[in-house]
Order: sequence, then C-alpha cells, then structure tokens
Amino acid sequence: MAKLIILLLFVLAAPSFVHAQSVPAAEKQKIEALINQVGALKEAKFVRNGWTYEPTTAVRFLRGKWDSNAAEVKTARDFIDKVASMSGTSGKPYLIRFKDGKEIHSREFFLAELKKIES
Repeated sequence: MAKLIILLLFVLAAPSFVHAQSVPAAEKQKIEALINQVGALKEAKFVRNGWTYEPTTAVRFLRGKWDSNAAEVKTARDFIDKVASMSGTSGKPYLIRFKDGKEIHSREFFLAELKKIES
C-alpha cells in the first residue's frame, strides 16, 4: 500500500517537475519579468473578454494560465503567443487599457517589454 501511495504521489508531481525543468532558466526569468511588468502598471487595466481587471488580478491570471499551458511554453515568446496574447476560449485578444483610454493589444505590450529585457 505504501508503495502505491508513493507511486501515486510521484505520478501526480511529475508533470509539474517536468514542466519546471523544460523551461530554460533564462527564459523563465524573462517570463517572470514580463508578468511583473503587468503588475507594475499602476494606472492601467488588463482587458480580457470585455472585462477589465486590476494588474494584480492579471498577474494571478497569467501565472495560472502559464501553469496550465506549461507544456507548450519553452520560451518567453511562447509565453507571449500561447498565454498572454489572447483568450483560448473566445479567441479575443487581451488588451492593456491605459488611464487616458488608449488600448493596445497585450501582445504588442509584451513584445516591446521583451525587446527591452533582451537588449
């Protein structure tokens, strides 16, 4: 019975371990930096499927979606394209809405931030 429980725990923990190991450390740091940039937006909103969210909520959402799609994310560009740009359910692009009302696609925002990180 104890062996069965250990085996079960290993099987359940293995996917998380494999995902964590599959992203190179440098890419993981870039992804974390991109997510932190959203959290640092003080007077902006994250728009998802027509609903607006505070940056702290957007950060939690992006981390959760990254975790759910970890098998597909190997680089910061994968994160932008497969997690942070559009809704997987509706296909609608995510937006960043600034205090002045200007909106940009989150993909544009993240690509510009990634360019800064990589330069």
